[in-house]
Amino acid sequence: MFEWWHWIVLGLCLSIAELAVPAFFIIWFGIGAIGVGLLLLISPDLSVATQLIVWAVVSSILVGIWFRYLRPRTMTAVGTSAANVTGEIGILVCDLCQNSRGQVRFQKPVLGSDLWECYADANIKAGERVRIVAVEGSFIKVEASK
Repeated sequence: MFEWWHWIVLGLCLSIAELAVPAFFIIWFGIGAIGVGLLLLISPDLSVATQLIVWAVVSSILVGIWFRYLRPRTMTAVGTSAANVTGEIGILVCDLCQNSRGQVRFQKPVLGSDLWECYADANIKAGERVRIVAVEGSFIKVEASK
């Protein structure tokens, strides 16, 4: 038999696990578990099956709300395909050499991230503005912006 505090601890653990999995998905199951824990404080006679069903339903509703209404509002106007980000301007975080990789930071997120690993065909100093030339897997190719 689950006690109310078991659900609260599970909810906190799932919420903390979200820090390790940056998909912003596990948090909703954690909030659902906390909700079941609070419900058990009010009505401690719920069966385990009812608790699990309430947790599944609340978590599913929260995930549905996230994907249907909240997540689209967090998407940027840049777009979601690599073709749409070519030409975006960012600032180089550290010096970039031909044989090494660096990082570039964008003012607004590009393809879901404001910090990208990058490489270039020429040496570029940290703090310079760079332009995206291509997206290749999890790296972007940049060139100095004019």
